[in-house]
Amino acid sequence: MQEKESGRWKRYGTLTLVLMIALMGSFKYLSGFQTVSSNVNGRELPIYSVETDEKKAALTFDVAWGNEDTQKILDILKKYNVHAAFFMTGEWVEKYPDEVKAIYAAGHDLGNHSENHKNMSRLSDEEKTEEIMRAHQRVKELTGVEMNLFRPPYGDYNDEVIRNAQENGYYTIQWNVDSLDWKDYGVDSIVKAVLDNKELKNGSIILCHNGAKYTADALESVITGLQEKGYELVSVSELIYKDHYHMDVTGRQIKD
Repeated sequence: MQEKESGRWKRYGTLTLVLMIALMGSFKYLSGFQTVSSNVNGRELPIYSVETDEKKAALTFDVAWGNEDTQKILDILKKYNVHAAFFMTGEWVEKYPDEVKAIYAAGHDLGNHSENHKNMSRLSDEEKTEEIMRAHQRVKELTGVEMNLFRPPYGDYNDEVIRNAQENGYYTIQWNVDSLDWKDYGVDSIVKAVLDNKELKNGSIILCHNGAKYTADALESVITGLQEKGYELVSVSELIYKDHYHMDVTGRQIKD
């Protein structure tokens, strides 16, 4: 009798375990991150660049403060048929809704740069979620877009920031080429910082800003210079892998 009861419980235990594994697998499948690993040596990393055989790179703009050059940037991108990513704060979205619509209408990626441009690593988990999702909701109400690209203000992140963004449906995007346009050194300095950057390579993600003093004036030379080097400029959403990838220690995304 005891052997029968023992066998029965073993069968129930095995069945329960199988069901638990199946449910866990279903959850991971539904979440969209079942074959994704952003963890390297125990640390969570954002995407700095992408491993690819194709000579592609992505221009990105952090959008938080001004608006005086946004239309000029859009006009230049349109002239060269380049799609970029615009990482916008919720405050900027609220202040410049027409520009947000123009960015979206031009086919660019709409990215999340938090609601108030705070240092995300200093916030509680609840505050992190609020910063991300308030900006998310603003853009959704304005354009209908469910954003999934997040760039933390100041490039400030830790493991909790990456995990929180992922739990809210976001890929965290950094950069491996900095235009240094925020230093206001001048047009030539921006062009040189991009084109002569030792990190410029296939799959590079390039950081620029709107509202910087010389960015719009330098943009045309940056684009033509990259194209002369053989680069095709694509949006971040086109460049990155959405699943079946892992990261190396530099934050380079590698296809599995």
